[in-house]
Amino acid sequence: MYIVIRKYTKVRSVADAARRAKSGVGQILKQSHGFRSYYVLDGGDGVGVAVMIFEDRESANAANARIMEFIQASLHDLDLGDPQITAGEVLVNIEPDASSGIKYS
Repeated sequence: MYIVIRKYTKVRSVADAARRAKSGVGQILKQSHGFRSYYVLDGGDGVGVAVMIFEDRESANAANARIMEFIQASLHDLDLGDPQITAGEVLVNIEPDASSGIKYS
């Protein structure tokens, strides 16, 4: 698995940005090879964080390029600025398991 985290620190309205991005980013991700999940969180004080999870780096990079184009074209009025991007391979994954409650990989 590969995760990309984009952190924006001067968002006027994280809720508005998330609402507006949901359909556009959602469509891009649903059509992207290797896509697993997407999360947006409001960190308070104008901080918005988007987390994308993919099967591999190549899939993540391809989708991220398309998403950044969408953001620049469709959300430019929100003055999001350039995000701080952190990305990498997942080293530990812990999920609930039906029998024991936790699954490690």
